[in-house]
Amino acid sequence: QVQLVESGGGLVQPGGSLRLSCAAFGFTFDDKFDDNAMAWFRQAPGKERECVAVISWNSKYTEYLGSVKGRFTISRDNAKNTVFLQMNNLGPEDAGNYICAAGRTPSRSARWTYWGQGTRVTVAS
Repeated sequence: QVQLVESGGGLVQPGGSLRLSCAAFGFTFDDKFDDNAMAWFRQAPGKERECVAVISWNSKYTEYLGSVKGRFTISRDNAKNTVFLQMNNLGPEDAGNYICAAGRTPSRSARWTYWGQGTRVTVAS
């Protein structure tokens, strides 16, 4: 059974940083033939869910939402079955529930197979 468990969310002041983690269980994390392209999505209250960043199974390809380029970095440690999202210079527009996803194609427009429950990020003074 595939399970994605996010952690690392919390309250941060504008301009601050957070590092989110997503631990994956139930599939071979470093197998290019499995659903292990990984992504981070976010959803703010009253807004549609949007894909923030994606990473391929071997970390050779990444893709970002335009508004987070240069501030967010997605990475993964296949030995630990974990994907990370380093978020710097956070603003109120970055607040929301950050959700980890796994799928076959590392593209923000792809269909994603597995989803976590999310970890909440609040940006406030």
